[in-house]
Amino acid sequence: MADSYDVIVIGGGPGGYVAAIRAAQLGKKTAVVEKDKAGGRCLNYACIPAKTVLHTAEVYDAAVNGEHLGVKVEGASIDWDALGQRRASVSQTLSSGVEMLWKKNEVEFIAGEASLDSDANVVVGEETYEAGAVILATGSVALPIPGVEFGDRVVDTWGAWSLAERPQKIAVAGAGASGSEIASAYGRFGTEVLLIEMVDQILPLEDPDLAKVVARAFKKQNIDVRTGTKVEKVEAGEGSVTLTLGDDQVEVDYLCIAGGRAPDVEALNLEAAGVKLSEDGGRIEIDDYQRTSNEKVFAIGDIVRGPALAHKASEEGVIAAETIAGAETHPIDVALVPGATFCHPQVASVGMTEAEAKQAGHDVKVGRFKLGGVGASAVYDDREGIVKIVADSEYGEILGAHIVGNRACDMISELVDVMALEGGYQELARIIHPHPTISEAVLDAARAVDGWATHA
Repeated sequence: MADSYDVIVIGGGPGGYVAAIRAAQLGKKTAVVEKDKAGGRCLNYACIPAKTVLHTAEVYDAAVNGEHLGVKVEGASIDWDALGQRRASVSQTLSSGVEMLWKKNEVEFIAGEASLDSDANVVVGEETYEAGAVILATGSVALPIPGVEFGDRVVDTWGAWSLAERPQKIAVAGAGASGSEIASAYGRFGTEVLLIEMVDQILPLEDPDLAKVVARAFKKQNIDVRTGTKVEKVEAGEGSVTLTLGDDQVEVDYLCIAGGRAPDVEALNLEAAGVKLSEDGGRIEIDDYQRTSNEKVFAIGDIVRGPALAHKASEEGVIAAETIAGAETHPIDVALVPGATFCHPQVASVGMTEAEAKQAGHDVKVGRFKLGGVGASAVYDDREGIVKIVADSEYGEILGAHIVGNRACDMISELVDVMALEGGYQELARIIHPHPTISEAVLDAARAVDGWATHA
């Protein structure tokens, strides 16, 4: 048998690398096994490349459409090769940073694909590493539409972000967070985008009030939104893809399938190690402290319950490491994991939508406030969004908070903090916010619950 470790983490993404660092900080001899690059899919193929490209789309859009701000740019264009190089450079910088953090904390990096044996030790190639505890953090993989295979013209989200050319036309199947981000980036680059969603609104997990704002904005971004629409047939050729949408046929350069992902657990040999999967489709069963049915094995991130989000995985990694080390910790509250979508405008939310709160039996009070009411919205050209607070009428508990606007993803943390500390909208309505900032809309949204928003 090869070396032994107190903790072995399988997967070096946002959950795994954080778990390994925390375990090492707590004095555990720790190793990470990663079959690809440090930082996993998020840093190298998903979150970070996506936001890098989206930032370029934001800068390009501001250059092309900035005359009303006093900015005139003639001949602005996209250097696609340079954008691809920057995307790769940003990911490499952060991946190298993860490796540096591992070295700083004396975490061993083992390259290869890992599985468990019957003793829940870790097998990599021909080597078996003895583990006092194992943290599974292998993330998720893209799912194609049934009957359709990924290929040169039918791509997953990474395929869309890494295209060698800017397409003239692209279709995106799935208008959740990933699909909406892809549509918003390419639309602002000048590509004709067809965004397809089976249900009746884009961003199906978000409050309808927010989705309506985004849908209106998308109409100005070369995006043709088709909700309540199913992709019935896909025919991929050498230079294009033909889609059948009911009675309509559409030909595009590429089809991106952004409709779903599945836990990446196939290679782990879970059954041999006595690690049980849930009955609802392949996620690993865990307790509140990320422990699986095998008390030696923990699991975090996309392979367990809750939203498939990098920041959730990171916190779960901390909880798993602290539990293993016997340190004081507390379970994650899945209801307080914020969602963040970086399309234009951004969308961020936490907790229940208004409809979900009513369905749960709450007597609901709602505060809505348009960003255009605060002075900063005119300064920063961010007038179309809203802040919406869903509260229980009895004690003022904030049940959900929802923001759409250019800075929404940076603003949501304040609402998470208030909810986590069991503050109500009444407390939020008395917190002084700096002026002039878009965050002042949060203050007036809280006041709007009782009808006294200052700038409404």
